[in-house]
Amino acid sequence: MEISIKGTGFSAKRLERIGDHLSRAYVDNGKIAGCQVAVTRRGHLAYFKSLGQMDRERAKPMREDTIFRIASMTKPITSVALMTLYERGYFQLNDPVHRFIPSWRDHRVWVSGDGEAMKTERPNRPVSMRDMLCHTGGLTYGTVLEALGAPADGHPVTQEYARQQVRRIDGETRDTFVNKLARVPLRYQPGERWMYSLSTDVCGALVEIISGKPLGQFFADEIFGPLKMPDTSFTVPREKLDRFAANYRRGSDKSLKLLEDPEKSVYLKAPSFASGGGGLVSTTADYLRFCEMLRRGGELDGARILGPRTIELMHRNHLKDNKDLTEMAIGGFSETANEGVGFGLGFACTLDSVQSGSIVGSDWYWGGAFSTIFWVDAKEDLAVVLMTQLMPSATFNFRGQLKSIVYAAIED
Repeated sequence: MEISIKGTGFSAKRLERIGDHLSRAYVDNGKIAGCQVAVTRRGHLAYFKSLGQMDRERAKPMREDTIFRIASMTKPITSVALMTLYERGYFQLNDPVHRFIPSWRDHRVWVSGDGEAMKTERPNRPVSMRDMLCHTGGLTYGTVLEALGAPADGHPVTQEYARQQVRRIDGETRDTFVNKLARVPLRYQPGERWMYSLSTDVCGALVEIISGKPLGQFFADEIFGPLKMPDTSFTVPREKLDRFAANYRRGSDKSLKLLEDPEKSVYLKAPSFASGGGGLVSTTADYLRFCEMLRRGGELDGARILGPRTIELMHRNHLKDNKDLTEMAIGGFSETANEGVGFGLGFACTLDSVQSGSIVGSDWYWGGAFSTIFWVDAKEDLAVVLMTQLMPSATFNFRGQLKSIVYAAIED
């Protein structure tokens, strides 16, 4: 990747603090095996650095074209995919999901109790398409987040997810998944709260149902092909295996432990259920092109994915009464802090830099369970991607630290 600092308004010397910090704080002491970071401004790649190893066990250094599991950084791609169908008139944001998934007509909302003694009520309104994009529909993550390092949740609704075996693993299908979700009660009345959830997996199912295409094919045709993102997929082909990073977890003794050997990975074969909420792999270069498309208002190098007004709508705060997540969120596990942060159609968005403790208040972003992060800031003409492979993602505050360094390097 060719770096060009001229015209970016960055201090090259100050940007070098990124590599210095990541090396000193994380790579040299073995807290992570390695990482890769890219920063663009005004359409120019101002900074790109590969640090450490992509596979510690095989002593393979981080490559420029390393392939990473991006987990929940799949969600913004799925949200963009669904909004391309919105732009074609297939649905409106306030339309009920049951237009496309009939079994959702019978949803109930949890009130109290559990098991056979559980009390439920009818929703005040149907779960909407906006709810699925915003995580405000009453869905939860069931027991999925426990596998990602979240504390166990003994809530009665979570127990129902387990009883109905709501999951997104191999063996599940789109139809079994959405119909199981029709049978579990909503955690809260639609639109009244926010909870990180399986909603974006439902968005992926909706893309398939509306378009008539498998999700991976829709992504390839409508996003990855036009944007020239050749390494972003639900699988890693055998011919690219030598570029696939190992995945690690932080042990209870704070040491780094191998979680998934790339040569034995589940990503080597196509899944029965394409998870729109967390199933993709990608490279830094590919995901940066996706971010640049967002920053430029939906277009990159002549390929228009969405209109600029749609992009603007997506990163506005859609939470009720323009509240932030401190007022709306249930549960403590997601890829964002709550203070001064809202949520749009697939992205968190900083509403107040003072409340969020951030150096900037005009970005939108998300992250993934393997500690990957990105953000886009159209006001500053900026995009940043960090790739690494460490679970759980809440181990280190890469986002906050990188923001401090990156924005402090802007001199214009």
